[in-house]
Amino acid sequence: MAKPREKQRFVLDTTALTDSELRRKGEELCDAVRRTLGLIADARIKLNISCHIPFPSVYEELVQFLRRYGCDEELVVEVDTWLVKKTPNRFEVKIPAEVFYEYVKDMRQRMSRGMKVAEQCIWRAAEEAVTLAQRRCERENIKLESTGRIIKDFRAKYRNALRYGTLDSAPDLDVLLLAKEMDAGVVASDEGIKKWAERLGLRFVEGSSFPKMLEEYLRHLHHG
Repeated sequence: MAKPREKQRFVLDTTALTDSELRRKGEELCDAVRRTLGLIADARIKLNISCHIPFPSVYEELVQFLRRYGCDEELVVEVDTWLVKKTPNRFEVKIPAEVFYEYVKDMRQRMSRGMKVAEQCIWRAAEEAVTLAQRRCERENIKLESTGRIIKDFRAKYRNALRYGTLDSAPDLDVLLLAKEMDAGVVASDEGIKKWAERLGLRFVEGSSFPKMLEEYLRHLHHG
């Protein structure tokens, strides 16, 4: 008698379906999501692989994203059909104190970097304001040309200092908590989720690689 396959579980972040690298040349987002869901469906039926999505946080984020891009309601039905919606048990999942300590330390360092970015932009704004005043420019021109450019630069640098490579939203955390609870792999195209999945000892699969991995599994099934 054949030995039953060990059930594989994956928890998906929104980026596991929506990342731009998942799209083939000329392919629209909705079509790329539908193609990936088709592979997930085949893997579930033929290989006993189940894909989960935290509910309601990541699920609602994904559905809103699809509707914003004009995807039809049939695609939402496919999401409901092939992704298992589950709320992580936030009261029972245990996170090592060392990981929590590292996260707090990381956030403190990021806040310090963010403060330095803010200080540098304030100095730039002050210097440019003085320069423009010396040239007797009109106040409105100073606001539109100089201040606007500095604010845009500040936002980009501040976002990079505080958000890149860390957990910056409740949905991100829910992905890790659910994967930890279910002993499942994490699928995402997010550096923060990747970094902390590794810290928690969770299997991580890049979102752009996940469809290829499923295709390879299915290819071996057909040739087996």
